[in-house]
Amino acid sequence: MNENFIIPLNGLTAGKNEFFLHAGKEFFDSFENEEIFDADLQVRILVEKSGRYIGVDCDIKGEVTVECDRCLDMVDMPIDTQVRLSVKFGDEEVSEIGQEGEREVIFVREDEAVLDMSQIVYDYACLALPMQRTHEVGGCNPDAMKYYSAPEGHDYFNEEEEMNPFAALKGMFK
Repeated sequence: MNENFIIPLNGLTAGKNEFFLHAGKEFFDSFENEEIFDADLQVRILVEKSGRYIGVDCDIKGEVTVECDRCLDMVDMPIDTQVRLSVKFGDEEVSEIGQEGEREVIFVREDEAVLDMSQIVYDYACLALPMQRTHEVGGCNPDAMKYYSAPEGHDYFNEEEEMNPFAALKGMFK
């Protein structure tokens, strides 16, 4: 549990409460994440409390450093994601649907007076990463890319300079 990401639910005043947090390398290391080597994420959490209703809007923006899938050098990937939650007290009911409008519903036990946002921030930051984590075209390490090069005369890149795995088949039916 990361103490910085604890939101005290009972101590909140009615209305909107805003929290600004930072998730860096240490934050991801605490989850034993081996894919994210460095991070600089700004987390803005807006908690709206009205009676028993608690709505949480969380914006996560910044960059994380991961390994390039193509050349294995480090590459900075931008993160810009939003989390919209509704907090309910009690045990989760089986018949309860996990969505309330556009908000994900999370349950907090009645005897707990805090909301730990660390797992939520971690999960959404990881989900915001693209499936393929590579440098821009031409940005990969040239020493590593020479092992990907094609034999002379083959054009594995199309006119948009994107990798085209079918370029070797070009002209096969001429």
